[in-house]
Amino acid sequence: MTADKIKELVAQMTLEEKAAMCSGADFWHTEAVERLGIPASMVSDGPHGLRKQDQEGDHLGVNDSIKAVCFPAGCGTAASFNRDLLREMGETLGNECQAEGVSVILGPAVNIKRSPLCGRNFEYYSEDPLVASEMAGALIQGVQSKNVGTSIKHFLANNQETRRLSSDSRIDERTLHEIYLAAFEGAVKKAKPWTVMCSYNRINGIYAAQNHQYLTETLRNQWGFDGYVMSDWGAVNNRVEDLKAGLDLEMPSSLGANDKLIVGAVLSGELDESVVDTAVERILNIVFRYEEKRDKNAVFDKDKDHETARKVAEETIVLLKNEGVLPLSDKRKIAFIGKYAKTPRYQGGGSSHINSHKITSALDAVQGMDNIIYAQGFDDAEDKTDERLLAEAVEAARGAEVAVIFAGLPEKYESEGFDRKHMAMPNCQNELIEKVAAVQPNTVVVLHNGSPIEMPWVDKVKGVVEAYLGGQAVGGAICDILFGKVNPSAKLPETFPLKLEDNPSYLSYIGEGDMVEYREGIFVGYRYYDKKKMDVLFPFGYGLSYTTFEYSNLTVDKDRMKDTDTMRVSVDVTNTGAVAGKEIIQLYVADKESTVIRPVKELRDFVKVDLKPGETKTVTFTLDKRAFAYYSVNIHDWHVETGEFDILIGKSSRDIVLTKTVNVESTVKLPFVYTTDTTMGDVMKDPRAWKIVKESMPQAFPEAQNDSKSEAENEAFTEEMANAGLMYSPLRGPVSFGGHVSMADIQAIVDKLNALDE
Repeated sequence: MTADKIKELVAQMTLEEKAAMCSGADFWHTEAVERLGIPASMVSDGPHGLRKQDQEGDHLGVNDSIKAVCFPAGCGTAASFNRDLLREMGETLGNECQAEGVSVILGPAVNIKRSPLCGRNFEYYSEDPLVASEMAGALIQGVQSKNVGTSIKHFLANNQETRRLSSDSRIDERTLHEIYLAAFEGAVKKAKPWTVMCSYNRINGIYAAQNHQYLTETLRNQWGFDGYVMSDWGAVNNRVEDLKAGLDLEMPSSLGANDKLIVGAVLSGELDESVVDTAVERILNIVFRYEEKRDKNAVFDKDKDHETARKVAEETIVLLKNEGVLPLSDKRKIAFIGKYAKTPRYQGGGSSHINSHKITSALDAVQGMDNIIYAQGFDDAEDKTDERLLAEAVEAARGAEVAVIFAGLPEKYESEGFDRKHMAMPNCQNELIEKVAAVQPNTVVVLHNGSPIEMPWVDKVKGVVEAYLGGQAVGGAICDILFGKVNPSAKLPETFPLKLEDNPSYLSYIGEGDMVEYREGIFVGYRYYDKKKMDVLFPFGYGLSYTTFEYSNLTVDKDRMKDTDTMRVSVDVTNTGAVAGKEIIQLYVADKESTVIRPVKELRDFVKVDLKPGETKTVTFTLDKRAFAYYSVNIHDWHVETGEFDILIGKSSRDIVLTKTVNVESTVKLPFVYTTDTTMGDVMKDPRAWKIVKESMPQAFPEAQNDSKSEAENEAFTEEMANAGLMYSPLRGPVSFGGHVSMADIQAIVDKLNALDE
């Protein structure tokens, strides 16, 4: 339906009908207006499966939903670094939505992993905004290719579950743009999600739902978002102010209470009716976009989609350690140990909890193999060692040639609604690993978790496999990796620190009362660990393979560029091993010298390639201004400082294998406002300004007045000034010494300096 037709439709609606359209009809549907042919439209939880509730609705996964397919959670899919894979997963989800009559699936969730403790980290993608944005964008494109909408969430700065309905994320402007907004920005601009879901929390004192700066100025005016903004379930605090700010749809239904407030505000003149009209137009645009392109022939083939989920899971499993123990041989006697071998932990708790139509465990996947024995090892109902289960596991390990322990975090450790208290696995599981490793030198640990954990036993085992929360087909995918049917190709989208106390947000995470200060600023994840030169357990971007890769021939199409240009970077990648494999090539950029505080390097692009043994492929990247820029609070925009930058090609953030230095020239001069407190050293950075100061205060700088001095002599004078501490003396300094100039004279000089660029 065209925009004009929708406007005509809205013009025929009563004020009461329009107010009602701005709220859900129930828990999952928008309002219908039968007399005008406006249908109800259903939304449903995601983001890694379809949690469609046919019966009574809730937003925490308490009530049953339809049987569906659980794909790997965001923590795992981000580890694939594979945009094409995420797009395929999105297409599958979109088709499922069409088959089930769902117009919008609620996801992807792209909030930054500020701390390993966040209860919803399993849903989120990364500590890095580029990875989060690119993975989200690919999923969005896949879903929406099936004419089903997505709702990228939770906008904005929703990085903890503690006090999530009232917490206030206090973040400086630069950090917001470089880290927390950036995770949404690329996906919104390039993939164009149909809807955006606002978060519960406040941002710098203003609730997300009524934050005009972000819902309207940033999201719509700057990024060009043209869909509707919906609330997270229960995020509305002041319906009229929310509407003014740009929150179009309140979910779930307020049962008419907030509709009356909207009507009353319009009638009293507090709210312009055109604001309501605009919100309704946005909602109806999406309702009819879906309705007019319904695929009523779509079929939800759960078994087929289960196999797609397995394919996705195979690329989400990260091989963290392998001292010759993997891949496993089906000719060796192997002990599968741990409850999760039989009943895997494959998804998180809360609104994304899928009612899986079937689950494939690792034991299911090896059914019929007579070289596999099983021992439960632990019970995750409580963190208490069951001596009988432990003894059975140790005995099984002792009698085998290899022990594979399936361990991780129970659901009660990480879920929507609460944050983790620590980074440790249950003590009973750590004890199990220690005891098994003591009797079996060939021990491998497979981890099921949605966020980093501490590994006190890591040096005592020969293999570690991070399976994350790999969806309902995770058991088959893990076994494909363990036995070498599939070569592991995932890498960590987050840093695993040695201990929780190393995390940059450790001192201020959770906050005091409702106030949460993001004191680490832009130094989130690897940006912090690299700057501090800290040892980590496993670095960002790290992951092993059963083959080896060699990088060579790093080239750029230009050594110098202006910030208005683009640069093409290419590198050759060769599979130097004996088996086929996929490699993730990471491109980082480092500013070699900066006047602002910046990370050592930042990820600016990545590509995943599939290579046969001996095969070489050339990977190409295109870098623009943003690859070299930081966010300047002086101009409220992205800025590049003229100078040298290193292009870094890495296998991880800590394994840089190729470097090329380029020069980038800024076309924007940052304004500098002089005051009487400006230091002499800052004045000297501009020769024009320094000349004015010298000529205006000859008595203060008699040594500097000889224009016949050589450049070397002038440099010596400058150094002498610095040694004397004059570099840090303010312009008003001479007023206090000698009486040669007055504050009025200094102000006149300041006025001249500020007029230089007018």
